[in-house]
Amino acid sequence: MPNDSELCDLLPEEAVRDAAHGGMDDVYSKPGHLIRRLQQIAVAVFAQECADLTPVQYAAIVALRDNPGIDATRIAALVALDRSTTGNVLERLEGKGLIERRENPSDRRAKTLKLSRRGAKILAESEQSVQRAQERMLDPLDAKERLEFIAYMRRIIARQDHVPKGGPNGAS
Repeated sequence: MPNDSELCDLLPEEAVRDAAHGGMDDVYSKPGHLIRRLQQIAVAVFAQECADLTPVQYAAIVALRDNPGIDATRIAALVALDRSTTGNVLERLEGKGLIERRENPSDRRAKTLKLSRRGAKILAESEQSVQRAQERMLDPLDAKERLEFIAYMRRIIARQDHVPKGGPNGAS
């Protein structure tokens, strides 16, 4: 955990001034705000390193690489997206020629999906860029801290994935 002077180095000058007056500590100490900021940083770093794909597109084509012939509902579950976002992502990937949709022989209403040859090529070519992005995101942490940080994030996600939709008490 950074000390106060290290934390000040991480925040914009205006935010540091506000925090020094007690105005923003309520925000800067909240996990939700910090997670949102980390997500913004992660997306920006990924975009800088990986011009051909967004993080969600990358996750979707990895899911297709590892699960050829699945449908959009399964991709949504694997990548943790809602149906609408999944549809938009798949349309963009299909438009780029990275995936192929085919009629499902057992259910004509559903389409099966697979990575196209172009998609497999783009995925293979992007792996080094994706790895660089991951390294940049975790650059401030040493090897042990990286493993711990990832383990903590996975634990939080796993726990939240098992909380009823209305919260821990099931209330809506």
